[in-house]
Amino acid sequence: MKLEQHNVQQRVAFLAAIMLGCVILLIFRYGWLQLVQGNSLGERMKAQVGQDYAIQSPRGAILDRNGRELAVSTMTKSLYIDPSHVENPQEVAANLAPLIGKSEQEILDDIAVGGGFVWVKRRMEQAEYEAVRQLIREKNYVSCLNFRDEAKRYYPNDVLAANVIGFVGTDDKGLDGVEQALDKMLKGEVKETYLTTDRQDRPILDSIFSSRRRYAGDACKTIELTIDSSIQFIVEQELDRAIAENNPKAVTCVVMDPKTGEVLAMASRPSYNPNRFWDYNPEIWKNRAVSFIYEPGSTFKSVVAGAALQEKVVTPNQVFVDPGYVMVSGRRIQNWNGESFGTVTFTDVVKQSLNTGFAQVGLRLGADRLMSYAKNFGFGEPTGIDLPGEESGILFNPEDMRESDMATSAIGQSIAVTPLQLVTAMSAIANDGVLLKPHIVKSIRNADGSMYEERGKKEVRRVIDSATDKTLMGLLEQVVASGGGSKAAVRGYRIAGKTGTAQKIREDGSGYMDGRYIASFCGFAPVEDPKLTVLVMIDDPGTGNFYGGQIAAPVAGRIFAQLMRYMHIEPSSDPFAGMEAEEKKPQHKPARLYTGEIPDGKILVPDFSGKSLREAAGLAADRGLSFQSEGSGYAVGQSIEMNTLVDKGTSITVYFKPS
Repeated sequence: MKLEQHNVQQRVAFLAAIMLGCVILLIFRYGWLQLVQGNSLGERMKAQVGQDYAIQSPRGAILDRNGRELAVSTMTKSLYIDPSHVENPQEVAANLAPLIGKSEQEILDDIAVGGGFVWVKRRMEQAEYEAVRQLIREKNYVSCLNFRDEAKRYYPNDVLAANVIGFVGTDDKGLDGVEQALDKMLKGEVKETYLTTDRQDRPILDSIFSSRRRYAGDACKTIELTIDSSIQFIVEQELDRAIAENNPKAVTCVVMDPKTGEVLAMASRPSYNPNRFWDYNPEIWKNRAVSFIYEPGSTFKSVVAGAALQEKVVTPNQVFVDPGYVMVSGRRIQNWNGESFGTVTFTDVVKQSLNTGFAQVGLRLGADRLMSYAKNFGFGEPTGIDLPGEESGILFNPEDMRESDMATSAIGQSIAVTPLQLVTAMSAIANDGVLLKPHIVKSIRNADGSMYEERGKKEVRRVIDSATDKTLMGLLEQVVASGGGSKAAVRGYRIAGKTGTAQKIREDGSGYMDGRYIASFCGFAPVEDPKLTVLVMIDDPGTGNFYGGQIAAPVAGRIFAQLMRYMHIEPSSDPFAGMEAEEKKPQHKPARLYTGEIPDGKILVPDFSGKSLREAAGLAADRGLSFQSEGSGYAVGQSIEMNTLVDKGTSITVYFKPS
């Protein structure tokens, strides 16, 4: 019995020792796996049952003042490859290339980069994504090919306001316009997250997958601009017409609300489509309204007139003797037509834009007061608008000015301004002499729709007294009513403004270019309660007619007419007065149509009916005709009947009406 009991105890002890050894071994193995290999095993498990995803929220939208979309983003798939897991590069390249529109060599070059991540195709179209996704399943390319979500920017209105909005690069980075200026606010967030997936790489929890697709971060703010897309469209249509009629290097227009400083429209021609910005010369991307400086010419005389009236160096009825030219420090300054107007009042000096009179006014003001008022009106420094690349302009240091500099500055030469500075200064005259800060951003909203920031009217300073301003407005109204700006007039409305014609400066600053000019008009309406300030600048017209009153004022007049109808601004007087005396358009119909051979130097007039303004202008240029237009829309008539034999260079007017 004792022996048997001893044997049992030995067997129990042996079994206990074995069990203790197993426990010690398990504890050691557990400690080894947890402490020594824990991290690597955890990563292996994580890779087997799930994936890391980069969740990106779409870039914030850009809207006009009425909530219309100017720039929007959608989420798209971007394809990347893991070169370290590609087993057969030739096979992958051959299968993938036809699906994404790239060559096999391009894909092989991507694989040759090596590493664990290389972009293959960014922001794919939906059809491309579906085709590649099917390929990955069929060929089991899960280990080497995959997708990431990225935002793709769209501009639904194509060219409309392109120079204001700008565009976005491949990494969701704003590269011009509002997109660049407010990039930090517009840019979407990117968050890294981990999702548990099945063997087919499908997220196990649909709710998590759904949130991955619909996530919207807090940083992607919506920007509402002060731009009115309808006003912008009207302006851009008229700029297209001005391009067709005058064949200039460029045309720029800014429309502002003088009571708030809001920019209602800002346009340049030539322009570009931001959906395909890479197809255009980078020079065309430039927003000329803020980044182009030029001598303003006679439009600057409105500021000089205001300074002179404020300082009481002149009165509206003060008499000037105009000899046709004056000599200042050995420099000859003459009137725009080279003629003498004799004895005139200061009102006539403004109305007829006499350089001799303004040169005398500039000398009376002196360097300090002349430059001081220019700075007070906002020249010589950026306005601070939310647009990139804004220029400061150029003004004299009063201490360095000679008498000739005072005289030429008073007529808008030897200084440089931006279009935005000029329209802002004219708006100060329209706003009872108070300068406002121009702004193009109306409000900024968070991703959840709550208000982040609201921007409104901001006064900078009073530049001239109210009484002086009213006198100045009266003088500028005379310019349009019966002076050099008469072609900007609109029947039934009181419009004030100033024309300008300035010779272009050489790029090296060594003097002026022969026969190269900038024509402009800047004015506001209606005078009794200004609602609009409009600047039109035509750079280097190619038709031989370069005076602002002849080519820029009519463009401004057409813009004023359409905008006042659009904004339901009541006429200042009876809009039907004098209509019975309106002249009929000339038709010049010949007795019979020409049917013989066409002699040298002669051409047959084509049929313009039904053509757009651009098409008609191109057809006239091809045939060697001098083209003029009236109205907008599509051609309904022409001043010389089709198939009429005329000399090359003959002027023809084509009449347009909306369809």
